[in-house]
Amino acid sequence: SSSRTVVGHVKLKSLHWDKVATNVDHSMVWNEINDGSLRFDDEQIENLFGYSTINRRLYERSKTSMSSGSSNAAPTAELFILEPRKCQNTAIVLRSLAISQKEIIEALLDGQGLSIDILEKLAKLSSSQDDANTFLFHILKVIPSAFTRVNAMLFRSNYKSEILQLKESLQALEMGYNELRTRVIFLKLLEAILKAGNKMNAGTSRGNAQRFNLSALRKLSDVKSTNGKTTLLYFVVEQRDNKYLKQRLPAVEGLSNEFNNVNKAVRIELDTFINTYSALASRVVEIWELVTHCASSEKGGFLKEMKGLLEECKEELKLVRNDQNRTMELVKRTTKYYQAGGSKEKWGHPLQLFVIVKEFLDMVDTVCADISRNLQKKNGTTSVASSPPL
Repeated sequence: SSSRTVVGHVKLKSLHWDKVATNVDHSMVWNEINDGSLRFDDEQIENLFGYSTINRRLYERSKTSMSSGSSNAAPTAELFILEPRKCQNTAIVLRSLAISQKEIIEALLDGQGLSIDILEKLAKLSSSQDDANTFLFHILKVIPSAFTRVNAMLFRSNYKSEILQLKESLQALEMGYNELRTRVIFLKLLEAILKAGNKMNAGTSRGNAQRFNLSALRKLSDVKSTNGKTTLLYFVVEQRDNKYLKQRLPAVEGLSNEFNNVNKAVRIELDTFINTYSALASRVVEIWELVTHCASSEKGGFLKEMKGLLEECKEELKLVRNDQNRTMELVKRTTKYYQAGGSKEKWGHPLQLFVIVKEFLDMVDTVCADISRNLQKKNGTTSVASSPPL
C-alpha cells in the first residue's frame, strides 16, 4: 500500500526505496549516521504530504496512468556517437599529402618528421595499396615495412594524449572516492532523507529502515506534496538548512562544488577507460616485434627512436596498470561502503554510484536555486508591503 495511518491519523505518500541488508561484515556509510538532532515536524509533514481517502484514490489513479504511459515511452539513453570518417578517394588523399616520396622515405627511416595528419592519411592508404601503386611503389621498394612504420610513428604521436587521458580518469576516480568518503554535508543529507523516508513509510514494509538503496535518491523529486507545489526533496533540503544554519553549520547550497571529481568521473567513457591500457600495451608489443626485425646496420634513426619510446612506454604502462587496479579496487570498496546488499542487477556498471550521486547533486542544486528564488520573492514582497506610501 502507498499510504498508512501515522501521527494524527493522516495518511502520507510513500517514498519507494529498497532497504539494504544490515548483516554486513564491513563499515558502511550508515554506520556513521546516529540519531542526530534533526527532527521533522509531524504536523508539517502531514499538511504537505498527507491526503484524504478521496485524494489518495485520485493520486493512485494518476500514478497508475502516468506509469502506464511512461512504460510505452522509449527509455532515454545517453549516446556517444562518433561520426564515421568519410571515405576519401585514394587519388585525393595522395594529392593532399603535399610531400614527396623522398621526404616520406627519409622520415620513415629516421622515425620522425611526419605530422599526425600525414601519418593518418598514409595509414589509410595501407588498405588500398593496389589503388596507390604509382605513388607507393618506390616507397615500398625502399622500405617494405613502410606502413608498419607509419602505424608505429602514429602510435608515438598519439601515445602521450591517450595515456594522459587515462591518468586523468584515474585521478578523477581516486579523488572522487575521497569526496564520497569525507564530505560530511552529504552524510547529513542522507541522515535527513533516511528520517524523512521512515516517517513517510511508517506502517509499511519499507518503514523503520536503517539503510536504503541510493537509487531512491532519484525519486525524491517525484514525491510531491498534496497540493503539488513542493516535493519531498525540497522539504528535506529546506528543513536541513533551516536547522543547521541556526547552528552556523555549512548549508547545502553549492554542494555539487564539493564533488568536482565525482562529476568528472561520471563523464568517463567506461569502455575506453577499461580498454586503453590493453590497446596501448598490445601496440607496444607489435612495434617491438617490428624493431627486433630491423637490421642494426639500417640507415636512419628509426630503430633508436622506437627503442627509446618502447622502453619508456613499457615502464609507464606497468605503473599505470598498477594504478588502474588499485583505483578500481577503491571504486569497488566505495560502492560496498554505500550499497552492500543492494540489488546486483542495478549495479552492473562499476561507476553507477558516481552517476547516482551526480544526478542527486544536480537535483539538490536545482532545489537550492528554487529556495533562494522563493526567499527573494518573499523578502521583496515583504519589503514592498512594509514600505510607506509615497
